[in-house]
Amino acid sequence: MSPALEGLSVFERGWLSSNNVLLHGGGDGEPATLVDASHCLHGEQTVALVRHALRRGEALSAIVNTHLHSDHCGGNAALQRAFGACLSIPPGEAEAVSRWDENALSYRATGQRIERFVPDALLRPGDALPVGRRTWQAFAAPGHDPHSLILFDAQHGVLISADALWANGFGVVFPELDGESGFDDVAAVLDLIERLSPSVVIPGHGPPFTDVADALQRARSRLAGFVADPSRHARHGAKVLLKYHLLEERQQPLPALLAWWQTTPLARRVWQRLNRPDGDLASWGRRLVGELADSGALRIDRSTVLDR
Repeated sequence: MSPALEGLSVFERGWLSSNNVLLHGGGDGEPATLVDASHCLHGEQTVALVRHALRRGEALSAIVNTHLHSDHCGGNAALQRAFGACLSIPPGEAEAVSRWDENALSYRATGQRIERFVPDALLRPGDALPVGRRTWQAFAAPGHDPHSLILFDAQHGVLISADALWANGFGVVFPELDGESGFDDVAAVLDLIERLSPSVVIPGHGPPFTDVADALQRARSRLAGFVADPSRHARHGAKVLLKYHLLEERQQPLPALLAWWQTTPLARRVWQRLNRPDGDLASWGRRLVGELADSGALRIDRSTVLDR
């Protein structure tokens, strides 16, 4: 473990749930803060991980979401029930959350599961988040999600990058799937991360890494490919939707999977933006499932599609 991560507990999860970062208090009973809450299907597991990692006499007093995709905030309600912690979210979707508008949020469009949660506070770009002996600065990080934040501890050089930067890329640029600008925002956030010059990055998925310059180069190369061919990004995003759904379901008969696909608004919008490949949405979905199976991301057993 990098010395810069001392005093932090990083729970590396899979792809259905984002990583969680437990920011420990400075001792003498000072409480801890958890960054990101995982998926609702893993909520109780997240509670157990936090309980195990809390130090003697330490309580969890706060939860912070970097953004409100279901893999980062789905465990909010379970954690609030278990610990009574104060939940802070970025401000961009606060009104939609207060009225629980799943159409304005991402959950209806992507056909993803979520348990309703109620935030207590907002964490805005520019805010400082002091926990223990560290102070984390919140920065706006639009691109993958227009309202996302990243958190930087300048003293120790640690960046919690959410889905703005992974060791091998970044998250799907969801605004682009809806025909809105997003690639320029991704580029600007990569430039911001370079200026911050972190020594270690804790991404939203995958292990922490220190080869930040190489990761930025890989991310920029990937972005350049998407900018040159936006349809490539759209097809990638469609496959991510399918894969994520199978992560939730684990397995599903192909007819039921295609029925879900045809009623998922974002899938239809991407299909329309690509000029309706294969003639109808179900046929295109069937082809994408086959391509995912060929790549090893899914497995087809007779008429059942299984995650792998």
